[in-house]
Amino acid sequence: MDCPGWARRVAGGAGKRQAGRVRQRAEGDRRLVRALPVLLVVVGFVFDASTPPDLTAAALFAGAPVAAAPFYSGRGTAFIGLGSVAAVVALWFIHDLPNLGEGSSELFTVLTVGALALVINRILRRSGEQLASQRVIAETAQRAVLPTPAARIGGLNVAARYEAAQADAFIGGDLFAVQDTPYGVRLIVGDVRGKGLQAVEAVAVVIGAFREAAEQESSLEAVTQRLERALAREGTRRDRLDAVEGFTTALLAEIPRGDGTVRLVNRGHPEPFMLGADGSLDMLVPSEPALPLGMADLGVWPDRADVRPFPPGATLLLYTDGLSEARDGSGVFYDPGTRLRGAIFPGPDEVLDALVDDVRRYTGGGSNDDMALLAVARPAEGQPQRRRTVKIVK
Repeated sequence: MDCPGWARRVAGGAGKRQAGRVRQRAEGDRRLVRALPVLLVVVGFVFDASTPPDLTAAALFAGAPVAAAPFYSGRGTAFIGLGSVAAVVALWFIHDLPNLGEGSSELFTVLTVGALALVINRILRRSGEQLASQRVIAETAQRAVLPTPAARIGGLNVAARYEAAQADAFIGGDLFAVQDTPYGVRLIVGDVRGKGLQAVEAVAVVIGAFREAAEQESSLEAVTQRLERALAREGTRRDRLDAVEGFTTALLAEIPRGDGTVRLVNRGHPEPFMLGADGSLDMLVPSEPALPLGMADLGVWPDRADVRPFPPGATLLLYTDGLSEARDGSGVFYDPGTRLRGAIFPGPDEVLDALVDDVRRYTGGGSNDDMALLAVARPAEGQPQRRRTVKIVK
């Protein structure tokens, strides 16, 4: 069902305000840093003009283009350097130096440092362009292999979110997928070791293997073993380090039609939650611990799916460790179970909106790791169109 706008505002308003304040502070810091080179030239000129000739502000004039290099364009850095040179020449006439050669050393220093600042600016801009290009490629690849699932699949309401840790960070290896199959709705949430393009490549392998196996295999355990074999084949194509240390934590679920249960296979992944229609919350801990996918060399045992109730009106929440390992300013981990217990939401979209906003507020603007969230709700018969939403910000 569609959610009224007030529900989202109640659930996430405080987190959005906190994120807005963080962005405002960051913008203020950027403006201050960009004004610093100009301030150095102005302060140096005023100081040098108002003091005897033997006191010089050469250090400030030389520092101005260096301060501009990381934050200005090449033209802007050159402009600051020329401003420093002009200030030095103007001060010769203000001090009425009888021999301009007396200030040649200072002028040579400013010219040399200005030229070095231009070189630094060029190197930084090239590095930044390469970094931006790699990030764009990674994000585009991830969107291609990790499309947002439909809002309704197999009679279930579905919502998914992918939250990157920071704007200048490489994309991570978090993944999710939902598929309607002859055996029910099957889904996966996982976290591939590593970041960048290699992580996106591994995500593509896992998602591709899952979609094929989910349609063909009659049991969730068999789907899991297909993923294990796919990662093993991928590991042989990587270098020695990745072949030895590569792994993927994953949680697979199967929701059969009409029997009110969910089957789960957990391979070293954070435990999911079942949110009841009355605000209750259960952590679905696996009956037997298991290693992540891709670590079969360390131990092999048969996968066994746990069967848990999935009553009408409940929501199954799956996530990666970017949620449970988010920290506040004191280093305390975010506890999604404590934050969610007692809260009631109109649907899975509102659950994820509230979580994302709450994590931003809790961490002061952003997590240290990427975060993938997947919520699946089983609609209840006669469920009202509007339900009370309790914000989870505490």
